[in-house]
Amino acid sequence: MKTPEISQPVSKESLNITLTAAAQNRMKLFLAKRGKGLGIRLGVQTSGCSGMTYVIEFVDELEESDQVLDINGVTVVIGQKAALYLNGIVVDYQKQGLNEGFKFENPNATGECGCGESFTV
Repeated sequence: MKTPEISQPVSKESLNITLTAAAQNRMKLFLAKRGKGLGIRLGVQTSGCSGMTYVIEFVDELEESDQVLDINGVTVVIGQKAALYLNGIVVDYQKQGLNEGFKFENPNATGECGCGESFTV
């Protein structure tokens, strides 16, 4: 896999993304079950009651402005715009009763909706 040249405000060296062991294990499981792809993309999109939501999706091709990080064997891809909102984020995977999913602790967020699915900066 080749890493594209990147010119953006948040450099790869200063981009701080943390995946807990539970998040790493879940992402590795998803990738193994899928059987193909370069890794996992962490992103944001405009949506939700607070303005922005987190997006986790498979990556099959890199975009020119993507940053590629290896976090303990998990290839994490962050787009240029998402890097501004996700720098410093901690991603966890939690299972509580019948509910399970990824949880985000984002130091850039100034507020969240009640369900925790969207945030504002």
